Amino acid sequence: MSTEPRVLAGRYRVDELIGHGGMAKVYRGYDLTLGRDVAIKILDAELARDTAFRTRFRLEAQAASRMSHPSIVRVYDAGDEAGADAGTVVPYIVMELVTGTLLKDIISTGPVPVADAVRYVDGILEALDYSHRAGVVHRDIKPGNVMVTEKGQVKVMDFGIARAVSDSSSTVAETTQILGTAAYFSPEQAKGEPVDPRADLYSTGVVLYELLTGRQPFRGESPVAVAYQHVSETPVPPTEVNEDAPGALDPIVLRALAKDPYQRYSDASQFRAALDAATTGHAPSRKQLGALTSELYGPSPRQAQETARSLRQLSADTTMTRTQSGPPVAWIWAGVALLAVLLASVLFWVVTISMRPPDVPSSARIVPDLVNVSAERAQQDLGKLDLTAKLVLQSSTDITEGNVIRTDPEAGVTVSEGDAITVYVSTGVETVVVPTLEGMSLAAAKDALAAAGLELGSVIQRNDKSLAADTVIEASEAADAEVAPGTAVNLVVASGKVTLADVSGWTMDAATKALEDLGLTPTPVPLGDCAATDPPTVTSMSVAPGDVPVGSTVELRHCTGS
Repeated sequence: MSTEPRVLAGRYRVDELIGHGGMAKVYRGYDLTLGRDVAIKILDAELARDTAFRTRFRLEAQAASRMSHPSIVRVYDAGDEAGADAGTVVPYIVMELVTGTLLKDIISTGPVPVADAVRYVDGILEALDYSHRAGVVHRDIKPGNVMVTEKGQVKVMDFGIARAVSDSSSTVAETTQILGTAAYFSPEQAKGEPVDPRADLYSTGVVLYELLTGRQPFRGESPVAVAYQHVSETPVPPTEVNEDAPGALDPIVLRALAKDPYQRYSDASQFRAALDAATTGHAPSRKQLGALTSELYGPSPRQAQETARSLRQLSADTTMTRTQSGPPVAWIWAGVALLAVLLASVLFWVVTISMRPPDVPSSARIVPDLVNVSAERAQQDLGKLDLTAKLVLQSSTDITEGNVIRTDPEAGVTVSEGDAITVYVSTGVETVVVPTLEGMSLAAAKDALAAAGLELGSVIQRNDKSLAADTVIEASEAADAEVAPGTAVNLVVASGKVTLADVSGWTMDAATKALEDLGLTPTPVPLGDCAATDPPTVTSMSVAPGDVPVGSTVELRHCTGS
């Protein structure tokens, strides 16, 4: 027994299931309107019951649909369909259908060739560079979200969807339950802190590590254990896991996996440049690599644990004969390290006290610089300072839609706890709608343009026998088009005239018909002082050839004498 295929929005036919994850299922589909294959991601019904989640899902899908890049799987459309339960709706996203191999399947066979690893990561960074410039942070970079097409092109998927399930209040367990990507978390994601594009660069560093070694840098029995390692453990350089990995890439990976976001690459383009330089550079020495590791991660936690274990064994061993009167050398170095830490702490405390602004009340707050950050992030930052955000929408030609144009008071101004900060949010470039001008008189068209905030451009006259003088025939901008305010609209108007040809020598019948076709009134005038012709022929006209007003009377003189 055959069943009717499922169709979304009367347009997208849902075919067989091609993939599924913790929050959605992906089906092969077909766009009945445009006649093309698509992929349709339908949100899990359980998650769809959460109104806040559906709202975030929809907003992020809209943000992703505005991105168009060869390395990003394009989002074509998004919408809702009625759920199985009455009154519920399930969001769906229509995407570009990409065929190829998931990067996680390529990695599953072991380390990949270095040239391929660099090419795959460069493709990911190229996509991230574009998305970060568009103000979208992926938040879920992993091999399962990267497709390598049959032609070898890298395609990054699920842009914006990770943001829909990433919330600063989510715990590690909750987030990994939805995404299952604790192995690729940045430390700030694992700690539930706000993230920026550098979190994506960290996750890309994990992917590069896995491409070179065949495994992730941190592994544990549970997602929480893995997240803890991201926050506190030092990664082993790739060359210590896979001897065939090039040593020149070790510093690149370690820099990308820095715990502090400010010690990572500042953006995707810098990461790409370093990757390109490393493929033609020389491998660092063990001493240089050790210095870099110490700079990025501090003293090795593993080495500190082994030192402490050795000290405990030394103190518990009663059979050992001491050969020196003083304490063991390890104790001396431990004491020196402890003293150095204490001195650094005291120095930091003194500097902090000296830099504290004088006479600032405990309830005072300083307005942060929020220009060109998202409205959502601005509200979060102000909320952390116990300040209230008052959003005001305003058009802007310089700031991306949804980002902050300015604040009132401005950044750096001291305000009191609980004060309201006016945040002006960009709605993008302001546009006005072009009114319907065809058929209007020129005067009425001028008034309509002025009322719409547009300017009258050039006015060109054109002969048209069917229209009165100054009637608008056409405009340079189509009716209902959205254009910038102040745009000049050129008009073509009827001149109220027609072009009269010289019909002298024509037969009266032919001349009469020609004038009537032009909207003129021909009047025969017989002349008795010249010999008649057969058929009667026009000898002269009362009006000279050229442009004449529509409806004019033209005398056609012809001979009737003998």
